[in-house]
Amino acid sequence: MKLADDSLERFRSSGLGAASAVPDIPSVHPLPLLPGPADPRERVDAILASLERLQPFEPTAVVCLTGPGDRATVVAALREIGDAAQHLGLRIALEPYQRDGIEQWSIINTLGEAVELIDEVGSPAIGIQFDTWHLWNTPDVLDDIDAYADRIDAVHVNDWREPTRGWADRVLPGDGVADLPGILGALDRAGWDGFYDLEIFSDNGAFGTSYEDSLWNMPAVELARRARESFTKCWDNRTVIAG
Repeated sequence: MKLADDSLERFRSSGLGAASAVPDIPSVHPLPLLPGPADPRERVDAILASLERLQPFEPTAVVCLTGPGDRATVVAALREIGDAAQHLGLRIALEPYQRDGIEQWSIINTLGEAVELIDEVGSPAIGIQFDTWHLWNTPDVLDDIDAYADRIDAVHVNDWREPTRGWADRVLPGDGVADLPGILGALDRAGWDGFYDLEIFSDNGAFGTSYEDSLWNMPAVELARRARESFTKCWDNRTVIAG
């Protein structure tokens, strides 16, 4: 939704890399809190079109959620999406969703649940989108990182405000209650060497709720600076276990 006609040219001249990309329609089943068609067939067709649009940017992965709905439809859809991604040389990153509010977003919450679904689908092009906001409070998350690190294709970093005001009320790393140093340490020990992608939803009305202290009201350059400093502090304090 953010791409313009000249986006690819500008991106290629920037020298930047592409972390995980998000399609305009990001899930198989409809998401009650986001716009989009109700028919899963239409949604899958939209995702397939997004893969074609995003492929020239060479993202590390393309994010996909299940949405709330029946598992059989999700499995069939992910097989089709996985086949298309493999043909295009892309990875699909299936994102487990935070357990609080999951009923409006997904049928999977933990890394283990994501692996079970991916194995049922059977596509070699599908891995996991790890998101600290979604996974920080799942049971045994640090052990799960060690067990399933080879299935992770992309990492989103953000923090959990306590008390939270909704799904688009995230805060910068270290400003919430999640154990970011512990999670980053586990990812580092497990061998993750890809992008750490700062994804900070902080609604200023774009998604229907305008928080007076929304981080999105901050100038973009200032927010980028603060976000990088916050991540770096958590990274420097990451939990290191001597071998």
